[in-house]
Amino acid sequence: MEAVDTQNAFDQLNQEYQARRSKALAMGGQKKLDMRKAQGVLNARERIDRLVDKGSFIESGLFATSAVSEADRSRTPADGKVVGYARIKGREVAVVSNDFTVMGASSSATNGKKIGQMKRVATQRGLPLVFLGESSGARMPDTMGSRGMGSMLGNDPTQYQRMRETPWAGAVLGFCYGSSTWYTGFSDFSVMRKGAIMAVSSPKLVSLAIKEEINPEEIGGWKLHSETTGLIDMVVDTDDQALEAITKFLSYMPSHHNEAPPVHPVTPGSGEDMANIVNLLPPNRTQVYDVRKIIKTVVDKDSFLELKPRFGKVAVIGLARIDGRTVGVIANNPLHKGGALDTDACDKITGFIVMCDSFNIPLVLFVDTPGFIIGLDAERKRAPGKIMNFMSALSLVTVPKLSIILRKSYGQAYLNMGGGRNSDEVAAWPTAEVSFMNPHFAVQIVHGLEPGDEGFDEALAEMERNSSVYDIAGNYGIQNVILPHETRDYLIRVLEVHRLRLTNGVGQHLMRTWPTTF
Repeated sequence: MEAVDTQNAFDQLNQEYQARRSKALAMGGQKKLDMRKAQGVLNARERIDRLVDKGSFIESGLFATSAVSEADRSRTPADGKVVGYARIKGREVAVVSNDFTVMGASSSATNGKKIGQMKRVATQRGLPLVFLGESSGARMPDTMGSRGMGSMLGNDPTQYQRMRETPWAGAVLGFCYGSSTWYTGFSDFSVMRKGAIMAVSSPKLVSLAIKEEINPEEIGGWKLHSETTGLIDMVVDTDDQALEAITKFLSYMPSHHNEAPPVHPVTPGSGEDMANIVNLLPPNRTQVYDVRKIIKTVVDKDSFLELKPRFGKVAVIGLARIDGRTVGVIANNPLHKGGALDTDACDKITGFIVMCDSFNIPLVLFVDTPGFIIGLDAERKRAPGKIMNFMSALSLVTVPKLSIILRKSYGQAYLNMGGGRNSDEVAAWPTAEVSFMNPHFAVQIVHGLEPGDEGFDEALAEMERNSSVYDIAGNYGIQNVILPHETRDYLIRVLEVHRLRLTNGVGQHLMRTWPTTF
């Protein structure tokens, strides 16, 4: 009889458990879920299912609800944020996925604790952290008034602290205001779906503040963030593509800052076009070309993941593999403005340098630049400060740095792109020319002669005489002159020489607290 009573009691507990679990998993209700499906947009749980290895997700806080309002407890399953641990390609990660069907995934006291737990475990146990963003901001009226502010905000002094212990990846997959925006800004990699919006506040609130209607795309659309602000690394068309991008990004990264990046098999066909690489570089130094073709020829086949391609186009940055090992690539791109560096490019490169050094990724620089863009606009955009930020970051790097000068390298940009002792090794193609400035400009400044003036050609020849690659190789200003087709083999060999053996591939992370956005 006692065994029967025990079984009956357990059956009742089990029924209650299953009912509560079903309610939590139902999210904001079937009607809201059906609306999303009709729009072709995944919900928070579907996003996790598509991202992680099948059967690997273990949820944290399934039975969490609003802690402020008694009335809200029954209509806040999981309190609007689905979080937990999973595996991506066999590697443990922590995941936060915002459930917009529950109060717009608004930030609350309870779901703030859930996010805090993911950040804490990821940091302490060395797990990458993924944020799948879509949220409406702070929950009203929970945060209104001094009581709301005192109970909800500022109670975790580490909430906005980023020490880069583990890689963070963020996706903008809908309307992102408040926390989703903050964590995307914090992330090492951010991807945005077209049609999604990321901003500090909603268009409605902005319209009320400035007394005029606001187009959401204008304050937070993909074009703004990929082309103007540079806050987004990649733009995609669908949720699935965003999740694939996160998976690919993480494949280049270590799980935490105290290990080297993973090594992958070399893609078949890698290096097969090296014999023809010289044909990608025009013989005329003023002729433009796309440096990305050279990068893709040198690195492992199909391994180049370009970041921020629409922002600061005079520079190219991205992750790649050389002989199966992750490298960070920085290059000047003469296709845009002749490869002259502007303030956007400085910001773009600086942020990338910080990320690579923080996660033990060696840097490879492909150099072809006439210098920095000068003029009133550049000065108004704080060019001196941007250039020195770039230079400061480069000087603090403790992972291997290798520079290849392809063609031009003039003035301060020579140093910013790794010239001198700002790289561990500097090599140059025979096509390279190194000088303080473009010889044509030097003649005009030093001699006051314009092209076509008597004596201009003689003065130009004088300025160019000591600019050849063999002059700088002669005083050991560079370590090697290499033929273009030797570049891949050279990098493989020298990267092996400079591998951080004494620390198992781990750098010193001198920039681990560098601001995450520019």
